[in-house]
Amino acid sequence: MNLILDTHTFLWFSEDSPRLSKYAKSIIEQTDNNCYISIASFWEMAIKISLDKLKISFEFKDLMHEISIQNFTILPIHFEHTLELTTMNFYHKDPFDRLIIAQAMVENLTVVSADNAFDKYGIKRIW
Repeated sequence: MNLILDTHTFLWFSEDSPRLSKYAKSIIEQTDNNCYISIASFWEMAIKISLDKLKISFEFKDLMHEISIQNFTILPIHFEHTLELTTMNFYHKDPFDRLIIAQAMVENLTVVSADNAFDKYGIKRIW
């Protein structure tokens, strides 16, 4: 299965947080699943860290190491993802989440997120 992790999902998984559902954790840990992290998640974390609205258990500069030890793949933003944004309803207002949703739609990825607002877009979401 090809998965894209919402930002909070990636953080909770990396920090072994009890806030991550057991099912989501088990799906992420399955070695036959491919896990993607949107570059939008890096952007979101960087902004929130700079505004002192997010604390993470590792240095932001070590984020690439965290991605590599988990064997996750970074998903860049492509034109097709932004094109999808032009036709999406505004069920979800958060620009980072909207981009993750658009990427999931274009790339046919299953989103791993606690945010049930994603469901309004008809994408596959697990939690």
